[in-house]
Amino acid sequence: MTEQTAEKVVHWEDTEHAFVITLKRPPANALGFPIIEGIGEALDVADRDAPGKVLIFASEIEGFFAAGADIKFMVDTDQAGFEGYGDALRGGLDRIADPSRIAIAAVDGLALGGGCELAMACALRVAGPQAQFGLPEVKIGLIPGAGGTQRLPRLVGRGRALDIILTARQVPAEEAVRIGLADRLVDGDPLDTALEIAKTLSRSSRPALEAAVRCVDAAFDLPLPEGIAYEADEENTLFRDGEAKEGLKAFVERRRPEFGK
Repeated sequence: MTEQTAEKVVHWEDTEHAFVITLKRPPANALGFPIIEGIGEALDVADRDAPGKVLIFASEIEGFFAAGADIKFMVDTDQAGFEGYGDALRGGLDRIADPSRIAIAAVDGLALGGGCELAMACALRVAGPQAQFGLPEVKIGLIPGAGGTQRLPRLVGRGRALDIILTARQVPAEEAVRIGLADRLVDGDPLDTALEIAKTLSRSSRPALEAAVRCVDAAFDLPLPEGIAYEADEENTLFRDGEAKEGLKAFVERRRPEFGK
């Protein structure tokens, strides 16, 4: 097990089944350059030391997953600084959303603005009882600019996305699960459930998991016939080059498959 910190605001831990990245920038985990750079360093370490492991994003700040972008920085910066900051944040979230990574957000507390966008960049979101999601950028004359206007409609649909973005309201955990903004609602610590999900995923074929994510994402971008053709190509590739033969053989032999060998 390895543990490191980056500028004391991002902590990462390589556990048995998951690589856990924890945000701890008081008072509310504002996604400024310290956290953006810390997440980038954590992803570099995960790629090097724990390739293929599920990533879990969590928070050590009570009441907050991440409360948004770094407003204080944006107030004092110029146009070039603003655009550079946005590019850095989007780049970090795009790395998390890449199908080669499977990430889970363990959210309990406020996930607002960039924090909500961070959660949406993950493949799955587990919400604790105090979780609330929101994109309040219109209140300060902006829009959700780190993927929020693109990922939210893909999760909840156009009408619900516009309702959340235009009203800038906060969506409580129960509603978030009901509309698809979160995937599971738990009574206790969502990190515990995220770790259980990671344990479950660790038993499956990594190439198959990544192919499944790519195919589901393609469903939003391709017409149905093209999507089905894309799915068939992925399926055939898994049989030819992936771990399907081991999985099929193990099923017939009534044993657990030995994936990743």
